[in-house]
Amino acid sequence: MNDPDRWNEMAKQYEETAHPFTAPFAEAALARVPITSQTRLLDVATGTGALALAAAWAGAQVLATDFSPGMVARATAHGLPNLEGRTMDGQALDLPDASFDAVFSVFGVMLFPDWRKGLAEMARVTKPGGHGVVATWQSQGAATHLLLGNVVRDLFPTREWRTGLPEGVTVLGDPARLATEMVAAGFAAPAIETMTSDYLLRMTDLDPETQFGLSEDWGALEPADKQAVIDEVYRRADGRDVLPVPSTALIAVAVR
Repeated sequence: MNDPDRWNEMAKQYEETAHPFTAPFAEAALARVPITSQTRLLDVATGTGALALAAAWAGAQVLATDFSPGMVARATAHGLPNLEGRTMDGQALDLPDASFDAVFSVFGVMLFPDWRKGLAEMARVTKPGGHGVVATWQSQGAATHLLLGNVVRDLFPTREWRTGLPEGVTVLGDPARLATEMVAAGFAAPAIETMTSDYLLRMTDLDPETQFGLSEDWGALEPADKQAVIDEVYRRADGRDVLPVPSTALIAVAVR
């Protein structure tokens, strides 16, 4: 998960599958902060730019950063004059203190090896009185990872399920701990809301190794067990072309 080359390779697929899924969450996060043409906004771990593009279309002056140049290239490919992209490690932002009115990380900082440093860097570059916004999944994850976990637990109830999720997801996926960590990073008065939206798994395009391959638990399954999981996913789809997977995010808005 922390190899920029791997994310470079995934950028096209991510833009086609994950971006449409995460965009409504990004737009909901953006709506919680006042945005004008004078707003300087930073998007940390932008991915293919779901938040950055929404902010730029709203008129903000946006800097989109990610450690994957392939992701940044897709975020900036739209040619918006008020959207700049830079390859940058969110755990060590090459940016001045107190330089942005609003700093966002939508499903990004939660994946960092040192996610506490990522939160602290977000706070460092936020102007006093500015806003920090973090979106993360609830502790069991989202989309195909959530589906895989639910199916494995149902099929093999006695088997230990390690979740395979980064520490940041499991910690920041709890509302109380998310609030505590944002305060520890330097933000104040975090307000946290939940939002649920469906991930639409297209059964006609189902490639289990692609859909589930990022999970270490999938890799640990025996071939017969993998087939049982695949059969159960098709059973749940019940002949439909699309299987909806309701996924819940936490959206935290705090003040610097």
